Amino acid sequence: MSRLIAVRLFFGALTLWAVSLVVFAATQALPGDAALQILGRDATPERVEALRQQLSLNEPVAVQYLQWLQGVVQGDLGTSFSNRQPVAEFLAEPVMNSLTLMGWAALVATPIALFVGAFSALRRDRSFDHTASMGTLVIASIPEFVVGILLILLLGPGGLDLFPSVYAREGGIDQWILPVLTLSLAVAPPIVRMMRATMIEVLESEYVQQARLKGMGERTVLWRHAAPNAIGPVAQVVALQLAWLAGGVVAIEFLFNFPGVGKVLMDAIENRDVPLIQASVLLIAGVYIVVNLIADVIGLAANPKVRVANR
Repeated sequence: MSRLIAVRLFFGALTLWAVSLVVFAATQALPGDAALQILGRDATPERVEALRQQLSLNEPVAVQYLQWLQGVVQGDLGTSFSNRQPVAEFLAEPVMNSLTLMGWAALVATPIALFVGAFSALRRDRSFDHTASMGTLVIASIPEFVVGILLILLLGPGGLDLFPSVYAREGGIDQWILPVLTLSLAVAPPIVRMMRATMIEVLESEYVQQARLKGMGERTVLWRHAAPNAIGPVAQVVALQLAWLAGGVVAIEFLFNFPGVGKVLMDAIENRDVPLIQASVLLIAGVYIVVNLIADVIGLAANPKVRVANR
């Protein structure tokens, strides 16, 4: 297990380095002059040139990248062009908001999806199973931002008017409902389908049939023999879906005007705030890599064959 974690960490660091190259190159390709964008069109050429010198924009691209990468390694993400705040300080609250949103989505989606998938397996080829399979297939085929728009039309001010459709700082907890529900619906279908498929395979296995022949109750068979052997592959899918949240949250935050990293990233792109763009993308990539590592560890830890082999 420790060897796996070490290898994954190495490749994770390599991936982050590759992401840093891509995002730096992408921000360099943005149109316009960053110094002119900060100072405005009325700025004198002298002020623009002075700011370019201050921001090292006249340096070769390779030198700019190495200076920026050195700062990132040292924990210095630079200073935002648009608000002149340190990027790390500015991102503290949005990062916490995004992690909270992702956490609530995971807490809502995971147990419900596991229950629906397991119940569908127990009711195989019955009406509930057919309804759940068709419903998850339809939801999985719709992009998450379209799901959000449909929920706004149905539950927002234009429909039943149950929840606000736009986040406002002075609002209450009800403004979290639609973003959380949207993300939950986005990640739940693959979990449901994997849980159903794995549970059906386990229920048809020889050791489960043998447990039934021994006279064990159905509840004991399910929780002691079926569930532990089904949870391994499903755990990996759950973790991978939660990793998807790191990227999927961007569109949802922008749709609901939610003050998270995704909203900050979209605003930074609009304002050509290069340090903020670079830091936001690196943070999202970092979360994705960490959650993928957790997925591998959980999948191995939940696999009975691996547990037995390690004894």
